[in-house]
Amino acid sequence: MIVKNEEEALGDCLKSIKDIVDEIIIVDTGSTDRTKEIAKAFTNCIYDFTWINDFSAARNFAFSKATKDYILWLDADDRLTEDNQQKFLDLKKTLTYDVDAVSMEYHLSFDDAGNPTFSSRRNRLVKREKQFKWYGIVHEYLEVSGNILRSDLSVSHNKEKEHNDRNLRIYETALKSGEKLQPRDQYYYANECLDHGLYDKAIKWYTTFLSGGKGWSEDNIQACGKLADCYLHQEKWDNAIRSCIDSFLYDGPRGEICCRLGYIYLERNDLLQSISWYKIATMVSLPEHSPFINRACYTWLPHLQLCVCYDRLGDTLTAKKHNDIAASFVPNNPSVLYNQEYLRSKEK
Repeated sequence: MIVKNEEEALGDCLKSIKDIVDEIIIVDTGSTDRTKEIAKAFTNCIYDFTWINDFSAARNFAFSKATKDYILWLDADDRLTEDNQQKFLDLKKTLTYDVDAVSMEYHLSFDDAGNPTFSSRRNRLVKREKQFKWYGIVHEYLEVSGNILRSDLSVSHNKEKEHNDRNLRIYETALKSGEKLQPRDQYYYANECLDHGLYDKAIKWYTTFLSGGKGWSEDNIQACGKLADCYLHQEKWDNAIRSCIDSFLYDGPRGEICCRLGYIYLERNDLLQSISWYKIATMVSLPEHSPFINRACYTWLPHLQLCVCYDRLGDTLTAKKHNDIAASFVPNNPSVLYNQEYLRSKEK
């Protein structure tokens, strides 16, 4: 692990893995709080690394300190649930040495019932002797090859820190120093600009990334959707629609894109167009091969929005049908509960 000022999160993370790993390595990049003190309760393998605005450099330094056959990497706000701790122990018993890496689901957000709503998949456990390296100054990635085992293990992300401008500043410092951003960094810099409301700058860098034609197809799909989001903030509806449609160059319709299109047409009060896209969202299959999935867009969200559309058309019966379907997925969702009460009031 690499950490800095993680006193609020680190203890819970280490508690969740202390009994399932054989060694814990902590690399501190300049903490000024109790992070290192907390880490000492779990391990003596604590190292300092001078921060040089490069996450990969810190990750690779941490990997260089590992001594066991396989390396598991985590962030301080990651956790393994008890169920996944047991799965990890089972994996250790059955893992054969011909496996070079093990991928695990990464649950990034959850509904009120604790069910994951957005997940990605990452190579979490890697064979040390392969000497896999991290790349990228921000949003670093581990370049892995060989025999990769796709496991049913999952890591949960419990975000506790407020969003800050650290990553944005790292990218802008690199640009000011004359560095040329590689395609992947162009995409992630655009994401940082979007997160900070710098929509014109985000549009520029998403466009640069997509026009370069060298991006990973999954990042291309994400970039089209995020570019549409930029245009939505600017109320440039036609541009947003075109950005969504451009995603079909890389794969068939995704639920996330269909829901965006449904929302755009709903905002324009084009209810029939909106309905058509939300209906498609209910029919497309979950892209299991994709590392980025917003499950809501394939389950309850389009039905919730179809309820809105049909209510505006005066079709209360169909509106109720779709709200009931949404409720079958998320019965305690505030919007679902509101719709139930609202629709009941219309029946009186």
